[in-house]
Amino acid sequence: MTVAAVRWLRSLRLTGLLAVLAGHVAFAASPAAPTAAPHSSVLFAAPLIDLESQAVTLAAYRGKPLIVNFWARWCGPCKVEIPELVSLQKRNTGVEVLGLNLESNAPTVRDFAFAYDINYPIFLTKEPGLALMQALGNSKTVLPFTVVINRHGTIVSSHIGAMTREKLDAAVQLALKPVPEARTFP
Repeated sequence: MTVAAVRWLRSLRLTGLLAVLAGHVAFAASPAAPTAAPHSSVLFAAPLIDLESQAVTLAAYRGKPLIVNFWARWCGPCKVEIPELVSLQKRNTGVEVLGLNLESNAPTVRDFAFAYDINYPIFLTKEPGLALMQALGNSKTVLPFTVVINRHGTIVSSHIGAMTREKLDAAVQLALKPVPEARTFP
């Protein structure tokens, strides 16, 4: 990785952390003020690593309905929900499943994904993963954490804890639900 790339990744990590901290400071200063809803743009810009240890972002997934699942190999509930996510991906529902692993060793995660027959894309978040989860609405940084995004990039749902088939089916419906069009009146 070039020096410029490392600096860019560090600046993104710092920017994300500052954004998260700014949100907490604004809330503390004005408890009655509503906090802004999490937005998916931070997810699409986040620096990630694929299972071949290459730097990537999720920009290619913009405009697609997504179920994004944060997980780790050491997380028991994560292991329980993986077969449900695999099953969902096999059903070709029109919603793409993405796994964001919080670890930093791509070969180890790749071996784990192979052992669990994971059939959806896996990306590693490394250190910025916790701040990314917080920016997406998981203030406690608990795993597993799932975010549902519609084709317009709107976060339509999030869930802390293992997802069951029923919850995933409901998430698919939310991700695919059409957004009402704006009306103009004469």
